[in-house]
Order: sequence, then C-alpha cells, then structure tokens
Amino acid sequence: MTQDKRIKRAFERKKWPDVKSSNSWSIFKIMSEFVEGYETLAKIGPCISIFGSARSTPESAHFKLADEIAYQLANEGWGIITGGGPGIMEAGNKGAKRAKGKSVGLNINLPFEQTSNPYIDNDKLINFDYFFVRKVMFVKYAQGFVVLPGGFGTLDELFEALTLVQTNKKAKYPIILVGTDYWSGLLDWIKKVLQDENEYISPEDQFLFKLVDTPEEVVEAITSFYEKYDIDINF
Repeated sequence: MTQDKRIKRAFERKKWPDVKSSNSWSIFKIMSEFVEGYETLAKIGPCISIFGSARSTPESAHFKLADEIAYQLANEGWGIITGGGPGIMEAGNKGAKRAKGKSVGLNINLPFEQTSNPYIDNDKLINFDYFFVRKVMFVKYAQGFVVLPGGFGTLDELFEALTLVQTNKKAKYPIILVGTDYWSGLLDWIKKVLQDENEYISPEDQFLFKLVDTPEEVVEAITSFYEKYDIDINF
C-alpha cells in the first residue's frame, strides 16, 4: 500500500469533529476574553509584569526574592501583573498586596486545574482559556517585564517580549532578568551562538535586556529606563 493510500485510509477511519463550525464559534469566546481583558486592565494604570516558575515554593529563595521585588515596585507606584497562579506568580501578588499596591492576576485554565492565588485584588482577577490572549494582556498593559528563574512558560514569555521589542512591534521597554547564576549560561549562548557564530541577532540586541540580582537593582533599572526614555505608557 502506498503512503498516500495509508493516509487516506487513516482519515476515513477517523471521525473528525465539525472543525469549521467549532472554529467559527470559538471566535466569539476569543473576542470575549479580549474585551474583558482590555476593559479590566485599561483601568489599572502603569504596571510591571513579573514572570517565573509556578513550581517555586514559599520557602525558596526565588519566591522570597520575587515577593520583595514586587513589594518594592508597588511602593514605587507600579501595579503588579502576574499569571495569577502559584510559585513566582503568587510571590509577585503577595508582594504587591503587602505594599497595598495593585495586584493583578491573569489566570489560565489548565487541565490540571491551576487555581488563582489568594493575593490578587478581587476586581483584578481574569481567567483565560487561551494562552495567546493572555500573553497579549501581559504585553499590552505592562510597562516592563521582570523575569525570574522558570521553565518553558517563562522562556516563552521572555522571548515573546524580546521579539516584540526587537521587531518594533512594541515600544522599547525594560526587560529585567533576575539571577546571574540562573541566566548567565543562556546569555552566554545567545552571544556566542546566536550573535558571534551565526549573526542571527545584531550586537545591539544584547541591550534589549538587563541582568540583575537584587530587588534594589530591579527598581533602579526600571526607574533609570523611564528617566532616559520619553515613552508613553500603554494605555
């Protein structure tokens, strides 16, 4: 049997759903998530998005670091946006709440039932079914990214932000990586392999982000950025 015939028989045995109909109706759900996100976040004011691992425990150094970063940023008047779940997300909301600042949670509905953490303001919790809608909200309504150690999701959010700034799809804004020990290997690879060996990025792309270690350095980096660049906020 030829490859084409095997593929045809496989499709004939499969009972496919009405993809055309389901795709059309999903547009309305997607629209509703965009509308809710825009209407809620546009009222909040300038915010910083904090990213990192959902697996960090409250006893971990990274959790405590994120808590203090959010606390200090909130004391400076920034609202804090997180993914709304546990780990670094919970730490960010906890720090914002501790400083009596604005605490925003963009929660995602997942098969293993991620639940929102208790430190999000009641009127600033939004639940999403679509990752791509949620990512738009992170970027559109943030004046900067603070990225702590994390896994694939954290890397996805980091490189999304870098790509949008690199390609001028979003105004230049601060992207702060926290943790020299954690990020230095990746940054060395970016410079050596992407930039020097293959020229897949430009030398100036190395300045799209800043690497720091302390909450004070995070606040200083963001403050210095907005003292240097005359940029309108994303509202």
